Amino acid sequence: MTDLVTPHAPAGLRSGSRVYIRHPAAGDEAEFTALMRASRSFHKPWASAPHDHERFSAYLEDTTREDFVALLVCRLEDDAIVGFFNISQIVRRLFQSAYLGYAAGKPFAGQGYMREGIQLVLAAAFLDLELHRVEANIQPGNEPSIALARGAGFHREGFSPRYLKIGGRWRDHERWAILVEDWLASNPNVSRYPV
Repeated sequence: MTDLVTPHAPAGLRSGSRVYIRHPAAGDEAEFTALMRASRSFHKPWASAPHDHERFSAYLEDTTREDFVALLVCRLEDDAIVGFFNISQIVRRLFQSAYLGYAAGKPFAGQGYMREGIQLVLAAAFLDLELHRVEANIQPGNEPSIALARGAGFHREGFSPRYLKIGGRWRDHERWAILVEDWLASNPNVSRYPV
């Protein structure tokens, strides 16, 4: 099982055995945008990630909002950025819910980095942000993303036709979600926060 906090991570962040998560910073622009440019054909038509100065600047600006948390997945051995997760549209009070988006860099896909990273992100979502529910909307043909969500304990809740506009087209999506109770049940060594 992935450790949810280890001494390997920089202060205040979560770390596993091979990756850690951290917030993006202005100094990440060159590495992040180069990785996303190199991954554009790999992401098409599933996702669109910041791949130039303008989009990366807008991404950093989004991180200043209270309803958005961006997390980079970085490899412990060399601090390389291997992918990212975004927790967005965080709604508080009686809802305590958010959406999860993610993408791996093509050179790092299929190596288990995102599988470890999603557990760290869910720990941040449920323990640090005290969310009750996290939802991921995934296009039906995107088998690697569906497998990542399913493997992390998400359950398919439904289907949304023409749900999100990606690459200039409205695309169907499946709704996958996980509740804090389900996540805690699969992580019995984690102390539950007050609900």
